[in-house]
Formats: sequence, C-alpha cells, structure tokens
Amino acid sequence: MRIALLSYRSKRHVGGQGVYVERLSKALADRGHHVEVFSGQPYPALDPRVTLTEVPSLDLYREPDPFRTPRLREFRDWIDVLEVATMWTAGFPEPLTFSLRAARELRARRGEFDVVHDNQCLGFGLLAVARSSPMVATIHHPISRDRTLDLKAARWWRKPMVHRWYGFVRMQGFVARRLPRVLTVSSSSAADIADAFGVHDDAITVAPLGVDTDVFRPSDAPRVPGRIVAVASADVVLKGVRHLLESVAKLRTERDVELQLVSKCDPDGPTRRLIDQLDLGDVVHISSGLEDAELAALLASAEIACVPSLYEGFSLPTVEAMSCGTPLVVSRAGAIPEVVGADGLCADLVPPGDTEALTATLAALLDDPQRRAALGARGRSRAEERYSWAAVAAATEAVYDSARTRARRERNS
Repeated sequence: MRIALLSYRSKRHVGGQGVYVERLSKALADRGHHVEVFSGQPYPALDPRVTLTEVPSLDLYREPDPFRTPRLREFRDWIDVLEVATMWTAGFPEPLTFSLRAARELRARRGEFDVVHDNQCLGFGLLAVARSSPMVATIHHPISRDRTLDLKAARWWRKPMVHRWYGFVRMQGFVARRLPRVLTVSSSSAADIADAFGVHDDAITVAPLGVDTDVFRPSDAPRVPGRIVAVASADVVLKGVRHLLESVAKLRTERDVELQLVSKCDPDGPTRRLIDQLDLGDVVHISSGLEDAELAALLASAEIACVPSLYEGFSLPTVEAMSCGTPLVVSRAGAIPEVVGADGLCADLVPPGDTEALTATLAALLDDPQRRAALGARGRSRAEERYSWAAVAAATEAVYDSARTRARRERNS
C-alpha cells in the first residue's frame, strides 16, 4: 500500500508519539509498504526506506526560544497568522494549523495514497481529507485527561490559561466522532476515548505499541546497586514525577539510592525546583536525547524501573523496561495494569499519586533481590510474547484494509 502517515510533531525526543511514528513507519516498510511521513517540526529521524515530507510550521515552541514572535518576513499565508494569533491568546495552535497545511498538501496529491493515517492531530483539516481518501486516526489517549490533571494542579489564577491552552481538545473530539476508524493502543484508552470524545465502540480498534526486543534486552553487566530509573516528561503533571522525587527523598534517609531520570526538563521548571527543594541534586541524574541502545543500557543497569504516572494510555517506557528484564514499580492508572498484567507478575502496582505507598513498595523491592530477578524474568517473557512492532504493523495493516474496503463500498453505493 501507499501510506501517508501524518504527525504534527514527530521527533522521538518530544515524546511517545514521535517514537510511534518512527517505529511504525519502519515496521510497515518491513512489510513491503511505501510509507511517506508528513510532519511538522521537530522532524523525525526515519528509516531510509521511509520518505519524509516536511510540513513546516512557524516552529513557535522551538528551543532555545519557545513562544517566540516570528519576524514579518516569516509569514507565508493566513494559516501562519492563525498560528501566531492562537499562541498570542494562550492557545496551542499546532493540531489545527498542521491539519490545514497537511490537507493542502494532500489535496495537491490527491489519488497518490491508498490510505491516510493521522497520528493524534485530529484537526479540522482532516475532515476534508477523509472525504476524499480512506482514513484512519490513532488516538493514544484523549488529551482531555491531561487537561483534567493540569487543571487540578494549577493555582486558581492559572486555571483560565490552562482551559485556553487545551482549547483544541473540543476540536479533537468533534473530528474523532466523524472519522470512520480510530486506532488506539489499549482497551483502557479505547474506553476513555469512547467516554471523553463520544466515539462509538464499534469505530475503535486496539493495537498495542511494540518494542525492539533485540535492542531492549537484559545486559550481562551487573545492575547498579540502589539505581532506580524513570523515563517520563518530568514537567508534565500527568507523569507523576513529583511523587517519585518525594519517595527518593524519603528513601535516601535510610539507604544509598540514585534516580536516573530520562527527561527533558525546563531549567526553571517545577521538576528542577523540586529537586533543589528536596536537596536531591547529588542523587538525581537527568539525561535526555538518548539513542535506543543508550536507553536500553540504562534501563538494564537499574535495579528497579518506576512509572509513577497519574494516567497513561499505554506507556511505552513500561514495555521497554520489561523487555530489559528490569522489575517495575508502577501506578495502578490508565492502561498500565493492562500492560504489566496482574499485580506481582512483572511489576508491583501502587495507587497513583500515593507517595507513601510508592516509597514503601520501592523500599521492599530494593531489599529483595530474588523477587526483583523473578519480576524481571517474567517481564522479559511478557515483552517477547505480547509486544513487537511487527505485530503492531500487521494489526495496523488490517485496519487500513478495513478502511479501504469501507471507502470502496461507500463510493459504489
């Protein structure tokens, strides 16, 4: 098939959506399909067999000058004006503006693709695409979950700004309800999408994310005593990193521990401030931009991997830790229990946001090397049996076939 894969921001280090685009496109190419990724900045690094078509925005959130005001000569059309106006009024414009630009690109190339696959943009522009091409959209989880948690954490005077920032969520629900097929990564996310966006259950297909078990594998090197590793967007409230930092602060009073936090953190953001406040600068080490082999080596070097999220639609870092044979302490939140299985199989589950329970569970597992080994071995087996990108690509291909069949039936009716 000729597949157009759309993603409004796709570099892997901006989060799981970037990883999804990179690895799914490669797995689809492995199955013989022609895949062309249409992406805004930051652009992904793709397999050589996958074509990248850049759909440039004004890149208003780029480093090192996020929320920048572009120069007058940078403006090209009314979509650029809309993008800046939305940012100036405290909104997040990229899902809408990318969808309008992508629709324009695809309109000029109408008939070139057998299926168009959107990766959680869900902008109004996609409705025009869906009228002329078979279309599938992946929703990792409804962003309304992020909005709820951010509103809960925000001070009263910031709540209107949080509401405004998430203004695109209503658009995403509107578009999702009008697309013929939605793909998501877990049964938990499917239920949340149906509830939050009003998408009918029959329109949703579940295909979990995958892991490269040849890269993410146990190491022959000994694990570092007391090392805990977490992979999360640390400044995002939903990821629950605050509770892990508070637990590490309690644990270090009675044992030698270190936290390896894989995250891009704002130097003036809440995570850095909390590390300073808890005096954890000597035991919390932050890294970002790791390649797969580097991340796998770090996960395999830890005695415990921790996922303290308040909600997850899937949690790719959980599967990567399992594949490395690293025992897990995770929140009983969203799809995480679905990913790891029953409590005590591959992971110990704790209530989300419960610092005391998280501290006690981490301490008990740090003190029990035999149990850590058993959890890690079962996690490795589960990753090998259930999660692979080849299986994800095969399941996604089946959804593409269904979308094409439906489109042909509608044309002939």
